[in-house]
Amino acid sequence: MANYKSENVTLLASANKVYAKLSNLEGLGDLLKNVPLDQVPADQRGMLEQVVVTPDTISFPAGPVGELTLAVAEKIDPTLIRLEGRGTPVPMSMAMHIMPLNDDSCEAYVEIDVKIPMMLAPMIGGTIQKMADQFAHMLRQIPFN
Repeated sequence: MANYKSENVTLLASANKVYAKLSNLEGLGDLLKNVPLDQVPADQRGMLEQVVVTPDTISFPAGPVGELTLAVAEKIDPTLIRLEGRGTPVPMSMAMHIMPLNDDSCEAYVEIDVKIPMMLAPMIGGTIQKMADQFAHMLRQIPFN
């Protein structure tokens, strides 16, 4: 498995509040739809509009592989939400790690594990790393309070 980890981002809300919002995927979908467009890079606005969320899954366009669907696989309150790919071309998972700092803030990072042949890693690894970084950046835009 290849592993791609975003940078740590500081969120100005407690780990419990962040976990509560992110562990409810339907609520996350509502939050994503309400992110001000001026805070979303122009090349990502179309993708944001195509995200489909249910209580247990999130689906979004993924370029040449079509649509990716991730389903909740594991939750550890308030530190981890792990989603696994459903019907993906290769086994994959995405985890949101939440680390409490104090009562008013926490740090988070996104980790993507994907089983790809080693020879393909150089060709698509940059795209997967960019996806992890962009998802972590979007977490900063969510109003957790």
